[in-house]
Amino acid sequence: MNSLTRDQLGLMFRKVVDTCEKKLYDPKLNGVNWRDIAHERKERILTAESEEELEREFNELIKELKVSHAGFYHEKRPRAAGKMAISATLFRAEDDGRSCWIFQDVHPGGAAFKAGVQPGDILLRVGENEIAPPELPLFPLGETTPVDIKRRDCAHVRLMIHVPKSKTKERPLIELQPVSSMKYGAVGWVKVCMFPGAIGIDVASDIDNAIKELNCERLIIDLRGNTGGGIGCLRLMSFLTPGRVPVGYSISRRRAEQSFSKEKLPVFDHIPSKKIGLIGLLLKFVGRDRSVAIATENLGKQRFHGKVVILVNEHSASSCEMVAAFASENKLATIVGTKTPGRLLGAHSFRVGNGYRIALPVVAYYTWNGTFLEGRGVTPDVEEPFSVTAIRYGRDAQLQRAIDVANEL
Repeated sequence: MNSLTRDQLGLMFRKVVDTCEKKLYDPKLNGVNWRDIAHERKERILTAESEEELEREFNELIKELKVSHAGFYHEKRPRAAGKMAISATLFRAEDDGRSCWIFQDVHPGGAAFKAGVQPGDILLRVGENEIAPPELPLFPLGETTPVDIKRRDCAHVRLMIHVPKSKTKERPLIELQPVSSMKYGAVGWVKVCMFPGAIGIDVASDIDNAIKELNCERLIIDLRGNTGGGIGCLRLMSFLTPGRVPVGYSISRRRAEQSFSKEKLPVFDHIPSKKIGLIGLLLKFVGRDRSVAIATENLGKQRFHGKVVILVNEHSASSCEMVAAFASENKLATIVGTKTPGRLLGAHSFRVGNGYRIALPVVAYYTWNGTFLEGRGVTPDVEEPFSVTAIRYGRDAQLQRAIDVANEL
């Protein structure tokens, strides 16, 4: 039941519409006739009979902006997308003539991994509800949810997936192993599942250690299923080139409405090794406009330079797309896999009344050559789709293709 009055809903509607108009990163609102669209949907919002319907109608309105990192939600009822909450991704497929979800990327240490989920498992039920595309599963924070799956040997198994309670009101507590590595003959493989932390001191250290231990002449950087995170991705980009190379730049709406020179933006070009190093970054960036340029860290020559493969898929978003685009533009690696989703914007949330918030992208990112990746993504040099048949037999066709490409470099 929706407890808000029509007047309260009207005030919140105006707040949402005004906030989008004034705060979205693009002053032209992505070419959308926003006021007219909002007017068309207004009555549906004002007559929403339940809180769920209200959230759904507002989110349908916000979708009209055609941007990522946007949404409407209540502070006390945050909902994590399945792949974020359980650190796993899903692929739409068919089983016995019916549409189904197959687990694609299952990140080590995540909730799905700990429960025993494996790539290639078919999702049958979440709780007591059958789940099939286009419906995506949601996992409540701080709860244990029963999940029925069909194994590769066709056995039906019930697993219990526990999602830790969030430390904040907006995001689940993600518990996983961000970086793992292995050697396939002469080829080193580094898997980065996410880039936790705004600056990424810990993940940068994990990347350093993994690459040092591999000591390889050929390298695969696996970013499949990595939905992004902080600027810790700079360490990966810095390992691709010996010197200091411009990567790209982010632009706030205020700066976009003015004339600017990317060469004169403040530059982020170093991830400190210890937290005390954050003090210098605070003095340089905090309290200022969010527009900033990014450059690599001048890490020097590596044995694998010129023999790097970056593996991506349709879930490799945000920070991962920065890495893939930088490597592609500067011809520093061969990109293998499937096209990335094109979700690369900086977001912020705004209160709109009655405990509700709206998340909006407020910063746009461009590569140094001026490519805007939002809605476009990065196209691989070598296309290799996810193979349901292979994964059901326990084989990773995309990784094998990446190994083959690396050995030919």
